[in-house]
Amino acid sequence: MSVTITHEDIEELCMGSVFLATGGGGDPYIGQLLVTEALKKHGPVTLFPLEDLPDESLVVAVGEVGAPSISLEHLPIGNECLEVVDRLQEWMGRPITHLVSFEVGGANSVIPLLAAAAKGIPLIDGDGMARALPEAQMMTFAIEGVKPSPAVAVDYSGGAVYFDVRDAELYERQIRNLSMAMGGMVFTAEHPMNSEEARRAIIPGTISFALELGRTLKRHSGNAGQIEAPLRELFEASDYGQFKHLYTGKVVDINRKTVGGFDVGEAILESTIDDSPPLRLAIKNEFLLAEMGERVVASVPDLITMVDHETSAPINAERVHYGQRVSVFGIGCPPHYRSEKALKVVEPRAFGFDIDYVPIEDL
Repeated sequence: MSVTITHEDIEELCMGSVFLATGGGGDPYIGQLLVTEALKKHGPVTLFPLEDLPDESLVVAVGEVGAPSISLEHLPIGNECLEVVDRLQEWMGRPITHLVSFEVGGANSVIPLLAAAAKGIPLIDGDGMARALPEAQMMTFAIEGVKPSPAVAVDYSGGAVYFDVRDAELYERQIRNLSMAMGGMVFTAEHPMNSEEARRAIIPGTISFALELGRTLKRHSGNAGQIEAPLRELFEASDYGQFKHLYTGKVVDINRKTVGGFDVGEAILESTIDDSPPLRLAIKNEFLLAEMGERVVASVPDLITMVDHETSAPINAERVHYGQRVSVFGIGCPPHYRSEKALKVVEPRAFGFDIDYVPIEDL
């Protein structure tokens, strides 16, 4: 069943997306304002079910690439994602029939809605991660063999760079270097897919799930303890499966800086409810590893999400600050990331952690 998104849904979609983004995906606030106005002007967007994709389709992924903290300072105008779609369409010499999000995370969940509404191009209900991850080769598009180019990147000033590279890891290095050179953030249209590739590589239903999640968070807003039961019910009925409360405490240290086009660092929490050891969260755009003393309690590709303890509002990694009272949850990753070929690029060792991936349900 298709889902229609109106301007009244954007706040809840952003809440659900930030929760799934595990700290990354870009702060959605400015994107939320831009998309809300676009939907008021152009009308609602009906999400296109992946299973209904016609055989002769051309699907293109659209979103932002860079350090999420940049989006708090270097604000988009709103036409960047439109221009990048136009430029790729012109370069390829054929119309783009459908758009898809990179990741169901933060700003990158709503930015494609802006292009879909303004251009009248259907947006697929799905994405390439079912969460947020920091590098291009970690998308299910790349894992399933979709080539990253032809691709186009546009910066905040309207300057454009065209990519013709067939290797996802090489593309990641190039697009990351470009984002640093162009102010820290760029908008891209990339990973063009035919119908067969799209059906194989896109994780279906994630945008509508983020909306449902956001509605659940809003309906049960308040102390984080109040949302555990409804969230557990929602996640355990989905492809994510596991949902665990990991920690409740206060942020006593936060070390974060922009390095190589990423926000990297760590946050340290001390418990406010018992005598548990401090919780350490490793950050590379997203929360990647949670440790209590020497014990790993959750790791990538499973999801680690932080919410404000008093309001249950999900928190981006770039908005974590000293003294916050927070709760941290761990969520199982969807089946797409549990295969051997996927784990090669998303297991903890792919991020420099010298540990094996152990599913959250086994920790």
